[in-house]
Amino acid sequence: MEDIFRGYWWLLFPLFGFAYAGWEAWLKYRNQQAAIELMKSYAANGAEPPAKLLEALERPQDESRNAGGMGKSREGHLYSVVMFGVMAVGFTFAAVTDLFGVGAAFVIVAVVMAALALASLVVLLVTRPRA
Repeated sequence: MEDIFRGYWWLLFPLFGFAYAGWEAWLKYRNQQAAIELMKSYAANGAEPPAKLLEALERPQDESRNAGGMGKSREGHLYSVVMFGVMAVGFTFAAVTDLFGVGAAFVIVAVVMAALALASLVVLLVTRPRA
């Protein structure tokens, strides 16, 4: 069992990503259902719902999200540039020093992290700030 974990330790990262994406989708679903229930209560009482509630239902969830500077904001792209850049430097160091005796694996990870940092930087530079 220990050999399986040593050979496939890297699978923890995509599994965590899948779990996070599922959790985020479930939270978006709950948020949307709560807004629909609120609309139903307004309709049952014959009252006009607030304009902000209607906007929230018409807008995709990714655009209405503003927590933590993530989403499609410039701060989110800057965060990605910094995070992937630091990870690329760390994995490059691990590859150069042959940390844990698997330097070649760290080279691949460092190249992928550097590519993600570069892609995030391009998106950051190309996108315009929202008004």
